Amino acid sequence: MAQKKKKKPVAKSIVNRRASFDYFLDDELVVGIVLTGIETRAARDGHIQLKGSFVNIRDDELWLNNASFSLKQNEKGKVGARTIDTSPRKLLASRKQINNLSERKQSGMTIVPIKLLTGGRFIKLVIALGKGKKTYDKRETMKRRDQEREINSAIKNS
Repeated sequence: MAQKKKKKPVAKSIVNRRASFDYFLDDELVVGIVLTGIETRAARDGHIQLKGSFVNIRDDELWLNNASFSLKQNEKGKVGARTIDTSPRKLLASRKQINNLSERKQSGMTIVPIKLLTGGRFIKLVIALGKGKKTYDKRETMKRRDQEREINSAIKNS
């Protein structure tokens, strides 16, 4: 008797591309996130926006603020109805990691979410310490990106 192969879930991640443009990123840390059932479903479906979100330290706990979760409403008669929820969510990290982050935050660094990993059994959030870029740094980044794009297209065409 032939056994059916189980499909492994494809490792998906929701990336905050704006974070690498707005900040010079330093150390990365993978932490857990406390979610309810419908928030978990939204994360697995990819209905989350990390743009503009940040991490705070309150009462020696990490909190994710301003992340947009598009939650499905379970009301009869409304097909595909969704609401946007931006309430703070608790992040799970060890005491040592939180203390290290708070020390670095005192020196002027910001804690920024980089990506949300939804591939495995648990949903994890990758956060990083970042120092804000100035306007001229952002212009330089755009200029370098344009030059690389032109070089690649020239190589491809020749």
